[in-house]
Formats: sequence, C-alpha cells, structure tokens
Amino acid sequence: MSVTDLYDYDALRAQASPSVSVVLPKRTLLVLGSSQNETILRADCHAERRRRRGGGGVVLTGPGDLWVDFWIPSSDPRWRPDSRGAAILVGEWWAEALGAAEVAARVHREGLAGDAGHRLVCFAGAGPGEVFLGPRKIVGVTQWRVREGTFLSSIVPSRSAREILSCLSEVPDGLEDVLDHHTTHSLALTSAVVTRLVELSGPWARGLAPHL
Repeated sequence: MSVTDLYDYDALRAQASPSVSVVLPKRTLLVLGSSQNETILRADCHAERRRRRGGGGVVLTGPGDLWVDFWIPSSDPRWRPDSRGAAILVGEWWAEALGAAEVAARVHREGLAGDAGHRLVCFAGAGPGEVFLGPRKIVGVTQWRVREGTFLSSIVPSRSAREILSCLSEVPDGLEDVLDHHTTHSLALTSAVVTRLVELSGPWARGLAPHL
C-alpha cells in the first residue's frame, strides 16, 4: 500500500501569510513520521497511510480528534529560530486554551524523553512543546522547518494509540505499557478548545486542507 504525503508541502511553503488548518478527519488514518519506513506496519493492516514532513512516531488519527496545524512564515513575529522554542510556543497556546476548559496542563520544555525504542509511536514519549496533565500526554506536537517558515502539527487524539499496536510489524517490549495518554473523551474536550486556541494564537489565514 503506497503512502501519500499528508499535505501539498510545496504549496504550503509558498504561502506568504501565517495560516491555521483545523483538520476534521472523517475516517481512520495512520500518519507516519518523515523518517519512518512503511515496513514498520504490517502488510495486512489495511488502514490508510499518510506521511508528514516532520519527526516523531506514527500517529493514529480519526473522527473526533482535535487536530490543528500552523504554518508560521519566517517573517512572522511568532516564528522562532530554534525548533524547541517553536514547539514550546505551540504548547503554551494549547495549555492556555485547555486552561479555559479547566484542564491544568503543563508544557514539556526539555528535550526528548522516554525510551528511544518506544518512539516508534508518537504518544509513547515526550518531546518539546507537548502538553501533559500529570504524567499523561494530552497534545502531541511535531514540526517541519524550511527556509520559508515552520509548519507545526498538533493533535489531541480521540482514541487510544494502543490501537496502532495491531498494525505494527514488531511491537517493542514495554511499548503498550507507556501508551497511557489522555484523549478528547477522558478530558471531555470539545471543539470549543480549538476555537479558543485559534483565537488566542491568531490572527491566521485559513490554511491548506490535508490529503485525507
């Protein structure tokens, strides 16, 4: 099964204005990180696949996710010259929006944390800018940096990342145990959080739609 790019990345980097894409998937997709080989997935796993430009592990997406992607041109004051600062800024926006929903979230401000062998799946570890409630991740963040700007993708999943395990060619020891994260359901989150997120971080133009 071939893997289609998640976005038209040439069109994305040609955008002069900062933009936001609020993504509303209508079916289940597995989104691979830029450096992940498709062979990590079983041949008999028939879920559709996409590939993003950005690091990190595979992500399960589907209806009900709170998925927001930001394109920040290098000329915009919200652009940050380093990847950690860019991710933390997005995490801070999410933390503020979640705070309005009475979720006292914190932003991970350090480097990558967790077993390197478990980073096969996004929600198994912690990276800069990702948002947590206690030890459990709420928001996953990844980014793609080019000369023209930075594209940051963020998501609160509606389902457990443990569902990915049945599609993996090999499941590293202990991976299932660390896939204990929050979902939109465990925190009773609604699209009002996304509305608040876009408002407080803006202004934004309407972004490109991904290839769903």
